[in-house]
Amino acid sequence: MAGVSIAAEWQLLGDKYYRKPEIYQLRWKNIDLARNKVACAPFGGPIALIRDDSKIVQLYAESALRKLRIFTSSGHQISETIWRNPGGRLIGLSWTDNQTLICITQDGTVYRYDIHCKLIEPNVSLGHECFEHSVVECVFWGNGVVCMNEAFQLFCVSDLGNPKVSKLADTGLEEFPVCMAVIEPQYTMSGNVEVLLAVGDHVLLVEEDGVQTVGEGLGPLQKMVVSHNGKLMASFTHDGQLLVMPTDFSSIIFEYACESALAPEQLVWCGMDSVLLYWDDMLLMVGPYGDPVRYLYDDPIILIPECDGARILSNSNMEFLQRVPSSTESIFKIGSTEPAALLYDALDHFDRRSAKADENLRLIRSSLPEAVEACVDAAGHEFDPSLQQTLLRAASYGQAFCSQFQRESIQEMSKTLRVLNAVRSPEIGIPLSIHQYKLLTPSVLIGRLVNAHQHLLALRISDYLGMNQEVVIMHWACAKLSVSSAIPDATLLEILLDKLKLSRSISYAAVAAHADQIGRRKLAAMLVEHEPLSSKQVPLLLGIGEEDTALSKATESGDTDLVYLVLFHIWQKRPALELFGMIQARPLARDLFICYARCYKHEFLKDFFLSTGQLHDVAFLLWKESWETAKNPMASRGSPLHGPRVKLIEKAQNLFAETKEHVFESKAAEEHAKLLKLQHELEVSTKQPIFVDSSISDTIRTCIVLGNHRAALKVKTEFKVSEKRWYWLKVFALVTIRDWDALEKFSKEKRPPTGFKPFVEACIDADEKSEAVKYISKLADPREKAEAYARIGMAKEAAEAASQSKDGELLERLKNTLQQNTTASSIFDTLRDRLSFPGVS
Repeated sequence: MAGVSIAAEWQLLGDKYYRKPEIYQLRWKNIDLARNKVACAPFGGPIALIRDDSKIVQLYAESALRKLRIFTSSGHQISETIWRNPGGRLIGLSWTDNQTLICITQDGTVYRYDIHCKLIEPNVSLGHECFEHSVVECVFWGNGVVCMNEAFQLFCVSDLGNPKVSKLADTGLEEFPVCMAVIEPQYTMSGNVEVLLAVGDHVLLVEEDGVQTVGEGLGPLQKMVVSHNGKLMASFTHDGQLLVMPTDFSSIIFEYACESALAPEQLVWCGMDSVLLYWDDMLLMVGPYGDPVRYLYDDPIILIPECDGARILSNSNMEFLQRVPSSTESIFKIGSTEPAALLYDALDHFDRRSAKADENLRLIRSSLPEAVEACVDAAGHEFDPSLQQTLLRAASYGQAFCSQFQRESIQEMSKTLRVLNAVRSPEIGIPLSIHQYKLLTPSVLIGRLVNAHQHLLALRISDYLGMNQEVVIMHWACAKLSVSSAIPDATLLEILLDKLKLSRSISYAAVAAHADQIGRRKLAAMLVEHEPLSSKQVPLLLGIGEEDTALSKATESGDTDLVYLVLFHIWQKRPALELFGMIQARPLARDLFICYARCYKHEFLKDFFLSTGQLHDVAFLLWKESWETAKNPMASRGSPLHGPRVKLIEKAQNLFAETKEHVFESKAAEEHAKLLKLQHELEVSTKQPIFVDSSISDTIRTCIVLGNHRAALKVKTEFKVSEKRWYWLKVFALVTIRDWDALEKFSKEKRPPTGFKPFVEACIDADEKSEAVKYISKLADPREKAEAYARIGMAKEAAEAASQSKDGELLERLKNTLQQNTTASSIFDTLRDRLSFPGVS
């Protein structure tokens, strides 16, 4: 009998049944849809109302101020705000896919509101052309809109979340089209929106780059509406014909002659199987087969197309018109003998302890899996919880006798229905069908609950479905901060922490950032202390002005990038001395600062070292700068006594002199400055830029090579060059210029303190054997004499000198040196045999 009462409410359209159950008795009072502009969001979304100023209405006891009010689908008011009418008459009102309310006014301004009537900044303008020529028509889709102005120009915004206005091709119209429709970008070949304009007996298809004429001879069309999948279009002609055709206008799939040629107030698709037409008091549902179905209404209604039907909003209730699902039809159709109907009936008999239950089960034994599946599917399509339970009990009853059917299917459906029943409750007011729920996805549903501040339900659903609760908790925390201005920081912190700890991955830094944005900086600092990730914690501490704490956290983390982030921030925001004081007690920060400044900010680093009393470090920097100055040829010019480099080195010397530990560096700097001055003088006198930055030895050698022996002696005296070093330098310099006479004269001035070894070495290196022989004979050490003779190939003389040393090892080494000379080898062998050395046999 239950099946009979359920099916009795169905209407047959062709061979398909439709039902129109009431979902809600609306909670609002004194609402007349006829007096308001109304926007209803799909997927059971909210309803926006604002008094229609284009109609003359009696205000009764209400205020003359117009209010924008937002309700749930059950008529519960969420929010309201006064509509100031800033941009002229309201032309368009619609919801985007992410439930942002779009209001477009006559002057082309786009106002965006969230569901709490909070204006989303900034407002968007459609451009000066819409300001000069008022907007007259808007057609919305998903997240986009197309507007026409009084100059017959079309403007498109493809994404109202990130608005960019583009102008479509010039229509060439001289009068307004009868109606407009759009084909969404996702369904067009070009990927851009296509606008359909009913003009005369044809339709103009307008894109960004051109206009086409289509559907010639069809018009004038008074209404057009494109299906959800973008493939079909329903239209109402001037002579009362309803036409359904592909959006390419290639053919007419279906036509129906209506009783009235008066255009319907609303024309929408009901799923994909039928079209709804609404006049003042009648709703007509037309399908491809059979007679249409008529529904009569005393009150005005608003049709809200959905992917699987249409919601019908009236002043007092909300209904859902949909095609009866095949599983539901197989169970509840009058006289049905389908397996699912017999299984449902078997449960009824079982509850009444009737043997007929067993008889029904035997009849459908082979089809039991299909019957169970149909009962589960039918339960999903029901809005009545008691009927859902009965159908799932029938499925569970049949599953007990059917091993092939998996129990997980019943469990999953139960879980889904619990979620749907929770959001469908009048307090929440989101009447999703199971098909809409699957298209919307649980994560989007939770996002919508969160945006509606239904945090507890969102949290419970997230937990029930095993989803991440972080998004819900984060949004709750930020919302709590916004509405808790009267609660002290410490108390509010405890409240927040109690909930934030529910999620391990929660970002305390993000909550703290929100606290800072609303002006609760102290609470933000308290919250950020609980953030475990330094990479999130440190930037926020900087943002709320806690630089000292940020530097401590960064150095504790050991992350050099974070430390540099803090250093650069403080560098820009605070005086230098404050920065120096903050890093001095933190070795990592100090070392990183020094490392960076040493490469790029010398002056700043000098200030730091001076502020901390590290004079020697300043001196080293000055010394380094003197070498950097040398690389710039312009900087090394000028007075030889007061050049920039000399000044820098002298400053460094003075600083070194102030510390006892750097006596050597002080002396070295002093001598470096003295040498540079002397080298500058030499370059000025010789007019040859070859002295500066050479060593003392090279300076002496260069002077001698140039013949300036007096200058060489001056350098020797000034820098107390030793006699031995002086001899080596002068000998090699004279050999370099091959002045053999001067070399010989120098060797005879006095007994050389180095002996004659430098003379020998220099001549051999210059490959002057004859000159070398002069000085080899003067060598006192026979070993040195023997090796020198050997180096110039004089084997006999080498052998004689070696024999004087009585060194057998030397003889062997010299023999090996001259082994290519057979005569020399025999001489060394003879010497070794003739002489008897201790330890040599």
